[in-house]
Amino acid sequence: MNIIIPMAGLGKRLRPHTLTTPKPLLPIAGKPIVHRLVEDIAKVCPEKIDSIGFIIHPSFGKEVEDSLKGIAKEVGATGKIYYQDKAMGISHALLFAKELFKGKVIVAFADTLFKAEFKLDTTQDGIIWVQQVSDPSQFGVVRLDGSGQIIELVEKPTDFVSDLAIIGIYFFKDGEALAREMQYLIDHDIKDKGEFQFTSALQNFSKKGAKLVPGLVTEWLDCGNKNVTVQTNQRYLEFIKDQPLVSKKVKLINSLIIPPCFIGDGVILENSVIGPYVSVGENSRVVDSRIRNSIIQKEATLRNAMLENSMLGNFTIFEGSVQDLSLGDFNSITQH
Repeated sequence: MNIIIPMAGLGKRLRPHTLTTPKPLLPIAGKPIVHRLVEDIAKVCPEKIDSIGFIIHPSFGKEVEDSLKGIAKEVGATGKIYYQDKAMGISHALLFAKELFKGKVIVAFADTLFKAEFKLDTTQDGIIWVQQVSDPSQFGVVRLDGSGQIIELVEKPTDFVSDLAIIGIYFFKDGEALAREMQYLIDHDIKDKGEFQFTSALQNFSKKGAKLVPGLVTEWLDCGNKNVTVQTNQRYLEFIKDQPLVSKKVKLINSLIIPPCFIGDGVILENSVIGPYVSVGENSRVVDSRIRNSIIQKEATLRNAMLENSMLGNFTIFEGSVQDLSLGDFNSITQH
């Protein structure tokens, strides 16, 4: 079994945080989004994962590539790096990892996390994970027949087709057959909304006899912008609250941690109340502050801060009082 993760997008909706860190490497409960994703897939996968292909932008750099290979190694797989320098649709992106489309394959988008309580049924031709949504026009959706089989896939429909949104995680028993359908789109320049859509390849895959069925997750978590990323951090901390989340190397000085919180190695908390639902990256320092429902990355310094629903980058310095903040790496703000 192989996993392919397209993650070459530049994450513009999460700027300024993605100006220095690719979106899939932003932390959720102390680990990069893509790290959490790989771990969650491994938990539901009943077979050995052989290779994980990460399709990235060439600008991400060697440090990112090494980190991704390390994530694959943690689940016993070989990490492989592929490059896409121009966004032309998911089918176009996935074909950079064409060599991994052999036998059973999982495709997963790197800005999607999920909670699930099942084991993957690898006897199915294909599984597309979905969740019911109130506004399906913002998503790819599936339509089912009376037996529950997927008979139509539509990308961001303008007219109502279904309210079952595709969350971005898929399983296929025959990776080679799917790759042929994606290649067909490229070879014949078949685009929808200006891109080589994955839903188009899946529709053709289905028409040629592959039976696609929906998979349901307990919860779907998005990391598309600052607000939903902070919310995902909250939900994920709730999922794993029974695990050890506060490092033994944290220095507490007249401070209180209200769980669940992730507090990394070397963090100093002084005269502060942290939590609930806060992640603080390693070697950060928080003084005379009250922080709730926020993400603070590595090497950050906060003084006299009152923060909620906020996201602060690496090496940031913030002094003052504000309720809702999005501050990128290496920025410094002092309020008097």
